[in-house]
Amino acid sequence: MKNQLFSIRWVLVFFLTGFIVESFAQSFKWSTEGNTYYQFQQGEILAYSLPENSSQVIVSQEMLSLPTGESLAIRDFSFSEDGKKILIYTNTKRVWRLDTQGDYWVLDLESKKLEQIGKGLPESSLRFAKLSPDGQKAAFVSEYNLYVEDLNSGEITALTTDGNRKLINGTFDWAYEEEFACRDGFQWSPDSKQIAFWQLDANKIRDFYMIDNIDSVYSQIIPVEYPKVGQSPSPARIGVVNLTGKEITWMNIPGDPAQHYLPRMEWNNPELLLVQQLNRKQNHSKIYAVNVPKNEAEVIFEEKDEAWIDVLSPWENVYALTYRHEFKWINGGKEFLWLSEKDGWRHLYRIGLDGKAIEVTTGNYDVVNLLHVDEKANRIYFHASPENATQKYLYTTSLDGKGQEKLVTPVNLQGTNSYEIAPSGQYASHQFQNHFTRPSSEWIELPSHSPLDESKSIAANLASNQREKQVEFFQIQTADGTEMDGWMVKPRDFDPSKKYPVVFFVYTEPWGANVKDTYGVGRNRLYEGDMAADGYIYISIDNRGTPAPKGRAWRKSIYRKIGRLNISDQAEAAKKILGWDFVDPERVAVWGWSGGGSATLNLLFQYPEIYKTGISIAAVAYQLTYDNIYQERYMGLPQENLEDFIAGSPITHAKNLQGNLIYIHGTGDDNVHYANADMLVNELIKHGKLFQFMPYPNRSHSISEGEGTNMHLRKLYTDYLKKHCPPGGR
Repeated sequence: MKNQLFSIRWVLVFFLTGFIVESFAQSFKWSTEGNTYYQFQQGEILAYSLPENSSQVIVSQEMLSLPTGESLAIRDFSFSEDGKKILIYTNTKRVWRLDTQGDYWVLDLESKKLEQIGKGLPESSLRFAKLSPDGQKAAFVSEYNLYVEDLNSGEITALTTDGNRKLINGTFDWAYEEEFACRDGFQWSPDSKQIAFWQLDANKIRDFYMIDNIDSVYSQIIPVEYPKVGQSPSPARIGVVNLTGKEITWMNIPGDPAQHYLPRMEWNNPELLLVQQLNRKQNHSKIYAVNVPKNEAEVIFEEKDEAWIDVLSPWENVYALTYRHEFKWINGGKEFLWLSEKDGWRHLYRIGLDGKAIEVTTGNYDVVNLLHVDEKANRIYFHASPENATQKYLYTTSLDGKGQEKLVTPVNLQGTNSYEIAPSGQYASHQFQNHFTRPSSEWIELPSHSPLDESKSIAANLASNQREKQVEFFQIQTADGTEMDGWMVKPRDFDPSKKYPVVFFVYTEPWGANVKDTYGVGRNRLYEGDMAADGYIYISIDNRGTPAPKGRAWRKSIYRKIGRLNISDQAEAAKKILGWDFVDPERVAVWGWSGGGSATLNLLFQYPEIYKTGISIAAVAYQLTYDNIYQERYMGLPQENLEDFIAGSPITHAKNLQGNLIYIHGTGDDNVHYANADMLVNELIKHGKLFQFMPYPNRSHSISEGEGTNMHLRKLYTDYLKKHCPPGGR
């Protein structure tokens, strides 16, 4: 299971290590031509010109002043296509994972006029506002309906009027947002005359009821439309509304909407939409070219996989506020670029509207993500790491598929390198870090990778950003020859003649990898104090099925085996580690959050002879309680292979508990529902097992809300670990 807030996967990266990898990527915006970037700083928007990196204020605090005397607090901003207007997002509210609801204002840079759009609608109710390509209108969603506003007259028109919590226009339900990163559910046509949008019908999706017991003397029910595994999805359809007559035409896309998903949609030209459709099992993908005037859909590309087909990747920053699934158009819109694992590795293909496909990248490595396309130079840039799955580098190759990949990152920067490349392809921001080097950044020129300012380059300041090495990376091999990556932090005053307790940090599921060569890896912010100074060995290992860039076979070996293959891999590695002379086999702890909480329970229950203490947070105790998109993607349909869901569920093995367990869960968790806690507790009681249990009232999956929560959780975690797995060498 996954975590929440952008999704909590990244909140936890920060909470457990203190650093969010690649957070710099969305801290600025490129201009269209690519020689300028924009940043919001100290209440103003500044434009920085490259290569000199000089700045000037283009939006001052005075320009953002309101009649009340206050200034707009900008959460996000975007420019109209002609660069004459800025759309400003402010006064935001959280919707599930992110603050995707708020107020929008339009600033005319020529007249300096600042006007709020959506006046008369509820405060902070607008979502995904976008200026039309011609800059004359704005469209947005409010309370499940789609609206358009004329920026000259201020007239607001409702394009849909039937929206409600169960009939959703222009945005998505809980499951689509969580599992496909689908939030922004409408798009302007290139000629500004039409809008295409999703509508989801959740009327047949049962509500899961969360109970608020602390904000009133009477409990309050909080319903969440949540399709559990085994339940049919919310039917989705795509409508196109013509802004002249305001009529809606529903696109005629073949297939039962209740047994398919529509995770991607984009305009190619004013008469053509491309739509991706996935079957219920998510192992058969079709891309339809939809002729809008004729309302006819034709399959132009399809692929199948024996396991599943990824719509998005955990390597992408899918929880950026403005993330969108985009088709990357080339050749004047006659082709688009597409990532596929059909040859056994994640590679890039160019797909023509006529269905012809050309493989652009080849070889035994994964393309982590596409960064830039330069058609004139016949060049693409992408992230990859062919030699070391814990690291990341910049590569380039030819767009025509006839070239060999070439490393662009300097060979001395061994670790995790991340890039944001300008639309022109001439400049890029580059960030570097590894387990002993603090994140540092520079502006570079491509393709030479030359720093724009040598004195401020990463190389010039590398030594000052380096720290003493505390993390050791290692590989451990299973009986069948599978090599798993791991990291280890040894006690500060390590004495190889002594035996130390070991604490395993686990996640293990297909959405998250722990073993990455980044700064802060190996740090546990749930622990009060310093684990190494106190005398713990801290270890994490990525098993088969985790999303490491090791090829399709590695990642998809876990299909229908969550709770079994990942658990046996971890246990086999732990057995070998317990054979090391300096490890105390009587002091072995394991902990994890969300999917890692589930793994903690399974390890403690299935291998009680290895793991003596477990701290499980926000775990899925019973796989049939989780959402259909995630669980069916990796496990199949319970109507067909129920036994796999049962065998992989911790609750099935709870009767085997022998060691020490503390189970922690937020009662307001809309992701992994608190019902998991009640089910597991009930099963442990049934078998007479003693354990500790800590519910956090009204806390979500992140268990971060409320005064004192973080401090309490850290103290609870640390006290329990020290009591049941005492630190220090013996």
